[in-house]
This record gives sequence, structure tokens and C-alpha cells, in this order.
Amino acid sequence: MAVEPLSPKEIGERLSELPGWSLDGDRLTRAYRLDSHFAAASLAVHVARIQDELDHHSELTLGYRTVSLAVNTHSAGGSVTDLDVELARRVEAVAPAHGAR
Repeated sequence: MAVEPLSPKEIGERLSELPGWSLDGDRLTRAYRLDSHFAAASLAVHVARIQDELDHHSELTLGYRTVSLAVNTHSAGGSVTDLDVELARRVEAVAPAHGAR
């Protein structure tokens, strides 16, 4: 099944449902701040599992007390698609359990 790029309007609508996420060029991005490096590493592992479940992988960066993501869909020409939005939604659902803000 082909994944279709979202229009700028569709991206804006979906971002309105994802506080903290933004469009940076052609990618959805979000950075999380956590209370410790261990909490950040734990969130990064959880995000990696979500990515494997979706078979869709972001650029995932683990810092000292931060986790950053940047995602678009390469098979759609590097555009933002609903697959990127689904990844963002799933990460948003688990981030609070790790103390992310």
C-alpha cells in the first residue's frame, strides 16, 4: 500500500493534536526533557520498540537528559505522511510514563 504525502493543511491539523511537535522543513520533530539520563534512555528504548512495531523509524537522538525525534517518510519522497503522525501519537502516549515533558 502506497503512503501518500499530507498537504500542508493536513499536517497543520494533525499537529494541532500533538502538543510539542512541530514541522521543521520536511520532518515532524519533538524533543523531550527528562529527569535523568536513565529515564531518557528508557524512553529511547520504548520509542525504538514502537518504531519496530510500525516498521517506521525516525532519527532518534539520546542526550544526557533528552530524547529528540525527527521523522518523515522516505518512501513518500521524504514527505510527512499519516505514518509519521501515527509514530508521533504513539510516542506521545508513552512519554509521560517516563516523566517526559
